[in-house]
Amino acid sequence: MALNLTTAIPISLLLLFLFVQSPLAVTGDSPSAYDVLQGYNFPVGLLPKGVIKYDLDESTGRFHAYLNDTCSFSLEGSYQLKYKSTISGIISNNRLKDLSGISVKVFFVWLNIVEVIRDDEELEFSVGIASASFPIDNFYECPQCGCGLDCGNGRTVRILSPGLGFGTCFYPVISSLRTMNVSQGVNRRLCFARLSHVYDCELQIYVAIKQLLSE
Repeated sequence: MALNLTTAIPISLLLLFLFVQSPLAVTGDSPSAYDVLQGYNFPVGLLPKGVIKYDLDESTGRFHAYLNDTCSFSLEGSYQLKYKSTISGIISNNRLKDLSGISVKVFFVWLNIVEVIRDDEELEFSVGIASASFPIDNFYECPQCGCGLDCGNGRTVRILSPGLGFGTCFYPVISSLRTMNVSQGVNRRLCFARLSHVYDCELQIYVAIKQLLSE
């Protein structure tokens, strides 16, 4: 039996509704994951090279980005970073939150990066118990798995943290974790003293644990 016009119109509207409500998945004609980052006012260097696909629910900002495998690299003079094969979170203009799949090594501990906020020409990264800000121009290029930004092409490597970072002026106390809010104008010697304090604390804890294990 032929489909009449009155039946066809509601079906067409239903298909259109389902298409609009579906999460955006990458295709040959879709913007790349790096284009999406730029669309929300973030630089492409927040993701390493090699994102093979992504999906994005534009109504909620919930996204997943996929790599072929886990990805890790060091940035000279800075931190070690590690990406899982699936990265997820919620994206909006100038803010990435509820992040999962990205971690940074601070001293001897891997911490999950849970939020990134753009504040003018800086990006603030939060690991929950501490945060650090870096100039946005450090993220104009995508790092490469394994070698980061130092991949043997002879160019100068950017250093993420010329001043203050996650580790600087953030130190553990055995009974609790305390953070110091530090401005760029703080006396650097104070920060170095705090870093020395961290090293001493970690060394003492290591010695104490070793003694306990040997008893």
